[in-house]
Amino acid sequence: MGRVIRAQRKGAGSVFVSHSKHKKGKAGLRAVDYAERHGYIKGVVKDIIHDPGRGAPLAVAHFRDPYRYKVKKELIVAAEGMHTGQFIYCGKKAQLTIGNVMPVGNMPEGTIVCNLEEKSGDRGKVARASGNYATVIAHNPDTKRTRVKMPSGTKKVIPSANRAMVGIVAGGGRIDKPMLKAGRAYHKYKAKRNCWPKVRGVAMNPVEHPHGGGNHQHIGKASTVKRGTSAGRKVGLIAARRTGRIRGGKTTDKD
Repeated sequence: MGRVIRAQRKGAGSVFVSHSKHKKGKAGLRAVDYAERHGYIKGVVKDIIHDPGRGAPLAVAHFRDPYRYKVKKELIVAAEGMHTGQFIYCGKKAQLTIGNVMPVGNMPEGTIVCNLEEKSGDRGKVARASGNYATVIAHNPDTKRTRVKMPSGTKKVIPSANRAMVGIVAGGGRIDKPMLKAGRAYHKYKAKRNCWPKVRGVAMNPVEHPHGGGNHQHIGKASTVKRGTSAGRKVGLIAARRTGRIRGGKTTDKD
């Protein structure tokens, strides 16, 4: 009987949970309201701040509350080119300018967007990491749906009412600079969660990992495992459709 392996312990949480003490808050678009559905609302970027554990900067935007006398402060993942004092406009009738938020159905094809909603009104879920973006590919006005190309390269059909911010996420090129020393990686992951350093499975003993043991560091069996396998065995290439390096060019479907 082997030990409970790392992947199983991570599922339980405890010491592996996110380090959220110093984070600035949940970043998202404005909650969708009458002003955004039918016209637009103007806000001003008051500050651009660093959020610990996140590669992209956040923008603090102030909007006037349409219903009560007060100012609503929103935390939004900043787009590249945003600056303090900039006016941003959110809504169906907003202009196509970097930093503005509008439904993808109102954007021309080929628009580069970030902070894209997966479901209408979820306040932005896709393309939020630094330097990431999605691309509007095509519209279908009859079904009110829009094809978008995700940061991974896959294409997805989403409702045209889903909002997105025009432009790419700020902080791009972050991974171009090499870490150079272990201390930098230590501090990077200290702000995120307990996931560093990672001991390789082949470097462990057989009791701690299915790849452990043997007189040389080798896996000793196929690294693919089936989808329905038990939790302690589920390491390596899980339910792999194919293995090996990808050869040949990337084929894109014409649409």
